[in-house]
Amino acid sequence: MEKKEIVQLLDDMSMEEKIGQLLQLTGSYFMDDAVLTGPEAEIGVTDQEIALCGSVLSIHGASDLMKIQDKIMKSQPHHIPALFMLDVIHGFRTVFPVPIAQGCTFNPELVKEGASISAKETAVSGVHITFSPMSDLCRDARWGRVMEGTGEDKYLNGIYTKAMVEGYQGDDIKKPYKVGACVKHFAAYGLPEAGREYNAVEVSNRTLFEDYLPAYEEGVKAGAVSVMTSFNTLDRIPSTANCKLMRDVLRNKMGFDGVLISDYGAVMELVNHGIAEDAKEAAKLAIKAGVDIEMMSRSYVSELKGLIEQGEVDQKLLDEAVMRVLILKNKLGLFEKPYKDASVEGEKEVILCKEHREAARKCAEESLVLLENDGILPLHTQGQHIAFIGPYADNKELFGAWALMADGNDANALSEIVPALYPNNGYTFEHACNIVPKDSLLSGLASTLETKYNDQEEALAMDRAVEKAAAADVVVLMLGEHRLQTGEAAAVGDIILPKKQLELLDKIARVNQNIVTVLFNGRPLDLREIKEKSKAVLEAWFPGTEGAYAVMDALFGKVNPSGRLSMSFPYSVGQVPVHYDEFATGRPKGEEGEQNKFCSRYEDIPNAPLYPFGYGLSYSEFSYSDRCLSKQKLNGSKNEDTIEARVTVTNQSEVPGMEVVQLYIQDVKGSVVRPKRELKGFKKIFLKPQESKTIIFTITEKMLRFYDIDMEFKSEPGEFRIYIGHDSLETHAMAFHLVKE
Repeated sequence: MEKKEIVQLLDDMSMEEKIGQLLQLTGSYFMDDAVLTGPEAEIGVTDQEIALCGSVLSIHGASDLMKIQDKIMKSQPHHIPALFMLDVIHGFRTVFPVPIAQGCTFNPELVKEGASISAKETAVSGVHITFSPMSDLCRDARWGRVMEGTGEDKYLNGIYTKAMVEGYQGDDIKKPYKVGACVKHFAAYGLPEAGREYNAVEVSNRTLFEDYLPAYEEGVKAGAVSVMTSFNTLDRIPSTANCKLMRDVLRNKMGFDGVLISDYGAVMELVNHGIAEDAKEAAKLAIKAGVDIEMMSRSYVSELKGLIEQGEVDQKLLDEAVMRVLILKNKLGLFEKPYKDASVEGEKEVILCKEHREAARKCAEESLVLLENDGILPLHTQGQHIAFIGPYADNKELFGAWALMADGNDANALSEIVPALYPNNGYTFEHACNIVPKDSLLSGLASTLETKYNDQEEALAMDRAVEKAAAADVVVLMLGEHRLQTGEAAAVGDIILPKKQLELLDKIARVNQNIVTVLFNGRPLDLREIKEKSKAVLEAWFPGTEGAYAVMDALFGKVNPSGRLSMSFPYSVGQVPVHYDEFATGRPKGEEGEQNKFCSRYEDIPNAPLYPFGYGLSYSEFSYSDRCLSKQKLNGSKNEDTIEARVTVTNQSEVPGMEVVQLYIQDVKGSVVRPKRELKGFKKIFLKPQESKTIIFTITEKMLRFYDIDMEFKSEPGEFRIYIGHDSLETHAMAFHLVKE
């Protein structure tokens, strides 16, 4: 459709039809046999409003969506097709590791491939837009949605956001098997006070612009066709009504020209926030802020017409919003192909195909982080008696809470595959205990909690597990959170494993000290007790459809763990939020053991996290040598001037493996306080036994910019220190000076 045709269509639409394009409802409203309950029943939309609805969420399946599309187009005066949107966060039916785990791969190309595969399965199921990527910077492990982000670092976050947008959309979303990306949640949603979901955000303007906004901007630059507002307040203004944030920052500064959509019910929630008196004022604030689509509330359809007729809202704002929606539909090619890629036959061919499963397995393998190993891993492939014990020993649901389309029947449990693939050992398996207590009130978007045992059965299972552990050479404890313990609305006040699992660990440690603990979780946890009682700890996260194979192969050495933490694991919950790029303060804590009370420290715990950003072990042993800089001065007045930072990395072991070489830069002195160090580059390399490679990073003036004391984004002359190493604790420094001549 040509632009002039879209303009003509807009001009010919009635006010009611235009406003209908800004309404998004769940698919339940369009299913003949659906029963509306909860929020869906409470909204109170009319049949006419449903008939004019412009977009639909939370429904999939080619057959159903094609029928709904026919119904909507038939009811539309101009037969305008609907947009179908869905939360495809880390895979459709082929489920990839949760995003925080994908962050640990330090492999953007792998993440991009996963997004492309997710787009393909999503597209053949009739969906046009995915509500992903979540670009929120996450530094507080209490917040349930850390599983949906890629970690604590702004640079890494931006790289992954770009990779996901490009994977979903390709170079043209009209092409087959591509879907539109929706960058969320704008802005700073990952910084709720006390880590509590939907809570207020208080952040300085400088921190907002320097740390929290860059990843969203990477998504915009990559061409994301939509952005979602966040639930939180920012500068005490809810994002959905924040005109400065949405129009000045997102549209004018970042150049976003796509569709801005509210989160679920967020427009009407302006009343709860206390910034709007009623639906009328909520609609007025949201449309003035530039919100194009109202998700699952009806203030626009009930109030916008009156606001325009009364002169309180300019007709131009409505037309601009509708035009953006129509342009997006045109970009997707829906006016010519309203079903786009929806295909019942395509679903059978594409979903869970061999190629997709292989990619999911590869991503799961590279996301595993080996936290501890005193030599007990890898396990022997023959001659050992190994007891796999814990609620994840026989669990197929290795998915995060946002894997809405996941089916455990598509996956395998470790107990199903280990004996067949490594048959020369003796194995026993015991579920041992519930993941969480049987009376836990957990529910989620796609499932509800089911426990295996009552109290008496659980006690007997624990006893059986201890007996099996005592008779084994090695115990592999398969522990973790329930998949519904992380995700939206899953904030916690403590970050330890459920007590019954820790009790199991303690009992087994008394009869067998050869313990390997494998963890399945969606957030960093307090692992002090796990570390103390385990000879090896493997962080598996929620690894997805092929996760059991990835974990098994890592345990037996077929896969060499190469994941590195994209989010620090706190020593205890008292440290959070904790992140590596902190400030020194005027009274920094000295070396361990120094006796100085009057410094920035805790009385009862260390300052440092238990496991820092960038950390992860390997079955290989890597060494770094021959660090050097090509010169000691960088001329910031010449755009083409660069410095090369070199290092030689050697695999000193007989085990081939991958190493993540990490580059950090410290700005020693600035007009405002600067972080101790910031990640500015990384390279993931494969080294054969005894092989060495020289790695080169190019340093430019652009990498040294920040928001100075006058809030200008620029670099300042002075000394900078370079750290290249295995993780964020690297101590070997090289120095250079930035000059401006």
